[in-house]
Amino acid sequence: MQIGIYTFAETTPDSGSGRTVSAAQRLRDLIEEIELADQVGLDVFGVGEHHRPDFAVSAPAVVLAAAAEHTKRIRLTSAVTVLSSDDPVRVFQDFATLDLLSGGRAEIMAGRGSFIESFPLFGYDLDDYDELFGEKLELLLKLIEGERVTWSGEHRASLQNLGVYPRPLQDRLPVWIAVGGTPQSVVRAATLGLPIALAIIGGAPERFAPLVSLYRETALKAGRDLSSLAVSINSHAYIADDSKQAADEFFPSYAYVMTKIGRERGWPPTTREQFEMLRSPRGSLLVGSPQEVIDKILLEYKIFGHQRFLAQMSVGTMPHAKVMRSIELLGTKVAPVVRRETETIASGTQSASAAATR
Repeated sequence: MQIGIYTFAETTPDSGSGRTVSAAQRLRDLIEEIELADQVGLDVFGVGEHHRPDFAVSAPAVVLAAAAEHTKRIRLTSAVTVLSSDDPVRVFQDFATLDLLSGGRAEIMAGRGSFIESFPLFGYDLDDYDELFGEKLELLLKLIEGERVTWSGEHRASLQNLGVYPRPLQDRLPVWIAVGGTPQSVVRAATLGLPIALAIIGGAPERFAPLVSLYRETALKAGRDLSSLAVSINSHAYIADDSKQAADEFFPSYAYVMTKIGRERGWPPTTREQFEMLRSPRGSLLVGSPQEVIDKILLEYKIFGHQRFLAQMSVGTMPHAKVMRSIELLGTKVAPVVRRETETIASGTQSASAAATR
């Protein structure tokens, strides 16, 4: 299993000092976090796109290009690119450039976004929310398939046998589809033969199992090869040397952000009791000691059989040193055990399947 991190590069008030870190400092810290993730052997680092004052990144490809110069092997992805309100040609060019700078380590995680600020900012109508995504994804995939493109749609000027450059170093620039709990998004990704990144940030992971089953069943019906279709589970996570320390350090900033978003969406405030329920063995939060996080990832692996796990390491602003320690623990204590155990489980499953067909 691939193990990695993603972040939205938050610029919210620090829960301890009350001070709001500047965007400049948050971005400098972020480059250090990506560099450390690479050094401790993590596989992927993702950076989200937002257009609000409480997040520092509106241009993930720019940040990831800076990180490419400080890293050697870690894959660099958006998390997500809000494709509905962006131009697929520019998205392709940005990530093809990143791919060249990084030596073939770029990925795109495309999604519709969990906030709406980008739609009026770039002149799009929210009533066209799903139609925009479907049309722009179609164009992006055409751009990836070949350098000369003929395409027409409703929301962007047509292309008539036009070349789009530069071309990436990878033969095919990877595109993942970010999904929440919408079956239609899962079906679209499966039909197109694209890997999915499933965000589990609330409730019990088991309730998402039908979505993963739907994804694989739809892919089979569409004639897709399941061995080439990956599933990523993306969740809020934080690791400290012991369980109580992890909970006490993570809760204040987590509660601040979730309560703030809740006010915008009509949710009740986040309480410590709710937090501890989500932190329990069958909850969605992977917050605790290295062993607790290992146990949760392995439990989810038995449910989903996924190929990638990405930890959203900070939900609100946390002290940089503590985030760095959490990254270190993920890379040195958690990832090696998870990789070894999932490989053993997968080998046992394959052996059992082979025996059953004899």
